[in-house]
Amino acid sequence: MNPAPLPTAPAAPSRRTALAGLVAGAAGAVGIAGASAASAAPGAAAVRAPADSPTPGVMQLFADPGLNFGALLALGGAGAKAAEVGEVLTAVNAINAAGANENTYTAEFRAWGDRLVAARTGHPQTDRFRSLRAAQYYAQALFFVLGSTTPGDEERLYRDGRRNWDTFARLCEPAAITDRVPYGRTPLPVWFFRPDTSGKPRPTVILTNGSDGQNLDMWTYGVMAALERGWNALVYDGPGQGQLLFVDEVVFTPRWERVVAPLIDWLQARHDVDSRRIALTGLSMAGNLAPRAAAFDHRVAALAAMPGCISPWLGFPQEIRDILTPDREETNRIWNEEVVPELSPSEQYQLKKRFEPFSVEAMRAARRGRMFTDFWTPARRIVALDIRGVVRRIKAPTLVLDYEDEQFYPGQPREMYELLRVPKKYVRLTAATGAQLHCSPMAPQQHCEVMFDWLQDTLGSRRRAG
Repeated sequence: MNPAPLPTAPAAPSRRTALAGLVAGAAGAVGIAGASAASAAPGAAAVRAPADSPTPGVMQLFADPGLNFGALLALGGAGAKAAEVGEVLTAVNAINAAGANENTYTAEFRAWGDRLVAARTGHPQTDRFRSLRAAQYYAQALFFVLGSTTPGDEERLYRDGRRNWDTFARLCEPAAITDRVPYGRTPLPVWFFRPDTSGKPRPTVILTNGSDGQNLDMWTYGVMAALERGWNALVYDGPGQGQLLFVDEVVFTPRWERVVAPLIDWLQARHDVDSRRIALTGLSMAGNLAPRAAAFDHRVAALAAMPGCISPWLGFPQEIRDILTPDREETNRIWNEEVVPELSPSEQYQLKKRFEPFSVEAMRAARRGRMFTDFWTPARRIVALDIRGVVRRIKAPTLVLDYEDEQFYPGQPREMYELLRVPKKYVRLTAATGAQLHCSPMAPQQHCEVMFDWLQDTLGSRRRAG
């Protein structure tokens, strides 16, 4: 591991510019919330975007880019039955009419999750996808709950979404196999999806989520497509994700190879897995985690980074990065005395959300409606995720995705591609086909088409020669 060098101690940042650049929105599978929530005028039709906006016209559902990204992500899930267009747009109209902010967004999508849970019919196919949609809407509420008036509901919202995801997985045909794979003191929950119960050895993809995505995102961004092409798919919660974060309080680790290794062990013990055709993908910030794992575990037969991410720390604006100095005490003094007192409530929410997967203290404080006081420790943890020094160790053929108007890691996918010394492919998804923005929230089907076409071309339709 070769983390980026820490900056020298800066002069105190300007109070109102400390958050400059923290305006590109995201939600769900991405890793960061958007600009301060200036309420839109009642009615979604009142929202307008500049002509040069990456989300023009009907793509602009909210004035706030973070809320907008969340809603676009939910709409994108409709193609995988992980949302209903009418439900999402009805929620959007209600939120705009109430005054769009983190609180109204959380409340409305939570209500939609509750509504679908109450509307189960006893018909397995109906209940299966109502559960999946409920998981989506609870995930939408979960992402923004720390900015609402009920931040202490975070774990409860996670559990609500998780129950619905588990119900969905159980009602799949065949039902997903669930297990807990050993990892330190906290096992990793896994969900193994198969096209059928024939036991035929099949190529298998391990789908790695980002810094705040939920399991349902992996259905939209890989499981459904894998099953349609006759592949197995493994979904899991790692450190800093899902159960390990919200319940077990285990934060991200820079040693992701230690997370993936037991997953590969588990897969290789199964007769229905072709152990020589195990692919690994990483969505959002996992475009950093999955390459790190592949650099050290050469059992990975193919790798997809979506997008390629060399350093998550560089996804923070310079003004935030400049707070970090080599001295813990001085860093935290700047943070607590010169930055935090000047943050607006929405700015506070953004930083709480961004830092909680890296700091139990930050998560606990946020749930109490407070700002975390130790900036230095989680910041150092994020810096340690830099993989610039290990990318050349990757031996698996690698696909690197990039996106027009990438908000968080601009330029990093191309940098990763240039560093690779293996058979590789670089694909940029664009606004011309509605696939712009981080992780193509409006075009997950295109996303999966590109990824699985490449995986099949790379690993072939039959077992590779030994």
